Amino acid sequence: MNKCEHCLIKDKNALKMLTYEELECFSRHKSTILIKKGETLMNEGDPVNGFYCIKNGKFKLTKLNSNGKDQIISYIKEGYIVGHRSLLCEEPAGLTVTAIEDSFTCFVPKDDLLCSIKNNPSFALELLKNISHQLNEANCSIANMAQKSVKQRLAQTLINLEDLFGVDKNEYINVSLTREEIANTLGTATESVIRLLSSFKAENIIKLKGKRILILNKQELNNISDGY
Repeated sequence: MNKCEHCLIKDKNALKMLTYEELECFSRHKSTILIKKGETLMNEGDPVNGFYCIKNGKFKLTKLNSNGKDQIISYIKEGYIVGHRSLLCEEPAGLTVTAIEDSFTCFVPKDDLLCSIKNNPSFALELLKNISHQLNEANCSIANMAQKSVKQRLAQTLINLEDLFGVDKNEYINVSLTREEIANTLGTATESVIRLLSSFKAENIIKLKGKRILILNKQELNNISDGY
C-alpha cells in the first residue's frame, strides 16, 4: 500500500499542504478501498466519518430530486477529495458518489482531518479554497440549467467532459457514459440526448462509437454553448 507521504496524488489537492509528519499519520490510519463500477462510495444521507481521496478511477456525484430521479451534479477523477464539506459542516452526505469505472480510493478518518485543520492553517485555507471552488461550480451549473437550452447544455457538457477526463489514444473523450447518464447530467429526457447527439454527428461536430464520443469541432460546440 502506498504511503501518503510518497503518493503523487496528494500534489493534486489540499493534501499537498500537509507536513511530512501529518502525512505519516494519515498513512497509519487510512484504508484503501476498491470500488467496482456501479458501486457507491458514499450515499446521500449517510453519516460522514472521514473523507475520501480518489487514488484512480472516475465517479459521478448525484442527488435525488423531487420526482425520485438521480440528477448528476458533477464528475470527479483521481486527485479529487470528497466528504470533507459534509464532515466540516457536521451534516450527512449531501450527494451519492458512484464509480463509473473500477476505482481505488483512500479513506482518512475524521479525527486526522480535524487535527490537521486545527494545527495547519495552510491546509485549512487550501480546503476552504477547494470548497469555494466547488460552490462556484455549483452556482454556474444552476445558472446554466436555468438559462441555457438542452442543446446548449449538451454542448457545454461535452466540452467539460473532455476538459476533465482528457482523450484516449484515439482522441475520444476518455470516459464512457450511457445516454441516460448524459441526460441525467443535463436534466432532460434520454430521447432528447439521443436526438441531439445524432444531430451533432450529422453536422460533423462529433463522432460517435458506441458510448464513446470524439469532438471534431470544439469551437462549434463553444458557439452552440454560447447561443450562437
